[in-house]
Amino acid sequence: MHDFLLAKQIIDELKKIVLEKHLDKAKSVSLEIGNISMSHDGHPEHLEEISLENLKFGLESLAKGTNFEKASFKIKKAESQDWKITDIEVE
Repeated sequence: MHDFLLAKQIIDELKKIVLEKHLDKAKSVSLEIGNISMSHDGHPEHLEEISLENLKFGLESLAKGTNFEKASFKIKKAESQDWKITDIEVE
């Protein structure tokens, strides 16, 4: 569940970047993912271990119909408590 919520946050951020920078279709997106601090459903904020496999599936599912539909998502585990987009390669 947390993996999918994070995938949605990432896709939403990518959509903003596409609009701001007037980018065309993306070929690949590189990400670094650490332990994510999340709160949901009334639970206090806590660190979540994110499954990179589930996150990639969520990203690919949510990317359908967007500029990232055919992009490959390159996800690297990081020693942080956050996530970041490190590169977007466009066609």
